[in-house]
Amino acid sequence: MDSIMLVFNLLGSLGVFLYGMKVMSDGIHKVAGDKMKSILNYMTKNRFMAVFTGFMITALIQSSSATTVMVVSFVNAGLLNLIQSIGVIMGANIGTTVTTWIVSFVGFKFKIQAIALPLIGIGLPLFFSKHRMKREWAEVLIGFGLLFLGLSFLKDSVPDINNHPDIFQFVKDFTGRGFLSYVIFVALGAGLTIAVQSSSAAMAITVTMAYKGWIDFPTASMIVLGENIGTTVTAYLASIGTTVNARRAARAHLLFNIFGVVWMTFIFVYFIQFINWLSPWQDILSNLPLKLSLFHTVFNVMNTFICIWLIKYFALVVEKIVKPNKNDLNKEYKLVYLQSGRVDPTTFNLEQVRQEIFKLVRICEDMFETSLHLFFNPHKKLGDEVDKISTQERLTDEMQREITNFLTTCSEEALTDKYAKNINAMIRIVHELEGIGDSVLRIMLITKKKYDRKLEMHPEATQEINDIAKAVKEFMSLYNVKMLEHMKREDLAQAYELENQINNIRKKYKHNARERITQGNSDIQAELLYIDLLRHFEHIGDYSLNIAQALRSVR
Repeated sequence: MDSIMLVFNLLGSLGVFLYGMKVMSDGIHKVAGDKMKSILNYMTKNRFMAVFTGFMITALIQSSSATTVMVVSFVNAGLLNLIQSIGVIMGANIGTTVTTWIVSFVGFKFKIQAIALPLIGIGLPLFFSKHRMKREWAEVLIGFGLLFLGLSFLKDSVPDINNHPDIFQFVKDFTGRGFLSYVIFVALGAGLTIAVQSSSAAMAITVTMAYKGWIDFPTASMIVLGENIGTTVTAYLASIGTTVNARRAARAHLLFNIFGVVWMTFIFVYFIQFINWLSPWQDILSNLPLKLSLFHTVFNVMNTFICIWLIKYFALVVEKIVKPNKNDLNKEYKLVYLQSGRVDPTTFNLEQVRQEIFKLVRICEDMFETSLHLFFNPHKKLGDEVDKISTQERLTDEMQREITNFLTTCSEEALTDKYAKNINAMIRIVHELEGIGDSVLRIMLITKKKYDRKLEMHPEATQEINDIAKAVKEFMSLYNVKMLEHMKREDLAQAYELENQINNIRKKYKHNARERITQGNSDIQAELLYIDLLRHFEHIGDYSLNIAQALRSVR
């Protein structure tokens, strides 16, 4: 009975710890979320900035698993290339040591209740505040408090080794076997991390066991090495069903961490001696958590320093290992939702959506340019071009459907008013862009009909099409530029002017067409097609104004 209660106490303590980490990570992410975009911009600089970015993000959100899942998602969305993603993952491995230091220093050097309960007490009143920022800071404080409270419960739940010599004997049976012991405890660390789905929680369990005397410093260090491998499973699972490069990024994470454990195998005994020499703390149980944190940090820094020069080779290896499959070779559009149990992913998902919408804008712009070129320069292969634009139009339909579903999923998360407004605006934007794709396809079909029937439009009509197309292109350029930045009031005023200009042009040129028909100066069928063309140009102007209005509300 005592053993059963012991197990449930351990599970309950771990549950409080993990829940505290989730609440804390969510709160930190909400507080720092708006700054993440500027941090992410550094990723494109070089491999060193990528490592630094990975370190900073992980240190801020307190979860290397969340960072690597985000990286997989960004690669999947085309926001990062494989080389950049590997650098960020390397930095995340260093960033996760910050959590280890916090847990080891505060959790094992102070009376935890003296810190945990006041933090919860301070955060609780803020949690009921009407101000969003205060509620977010409350989550940070309460999360920290619960994390340390869970750690305190974990320490109290782990039995003292003196009262349970059988446990020590069990561990002792696996020590002293040289390389086999190394493999066993590395595998134990990997399995522990996979089981709890958190390298920080696994580390907390490891330092607690060391603190209670279950394991010595070298054994605990082997388990820590295994936890570095186990933490890669989260990103691996997140990469299932993603693009080939996203899967490669997840495999690079696994390869990088395995590589570190492999080279450490050959120098492990000497590395332990180096850490003992480097450590300012005497080798007593109360200082083992800090010594393990030092081991964890020095190992990850050294592994990153070695591998940062080998990033291109890592990329080449994973490209050989992970080949494109049938899903990668077909052209079905799929937007994968970023999920993580340890961080609120809303900001990152919405940034991914912004980039996808920007792609949709460029597709519509390319369709429009192609249709204009073929209108003024028809040729025998016009049917092939119609098929090309038809394929692009089907892609715009798929993107509109997928992005809308994606945003609907985002709206089910806990959102601020700003995020809710952004989601509504983005849904409107993709709907209008899909409408533009439809109108461009109809323009292309009218062009083909004109070519097939060998209809000649009046010279004035041809010039008028050029005029209205020029105004539409200017409108599309306006919201294209503003797609990744805020639409200012003066920009929206310009949008209204362009929409009025297109409407007035359409009315004037429609009247001109009717005059030409009445006077018998032009082919009636050609003029009717021309009037239909003007209608679709006007529709694009209407859609463009709606996009500009929606962009005005996106922050």
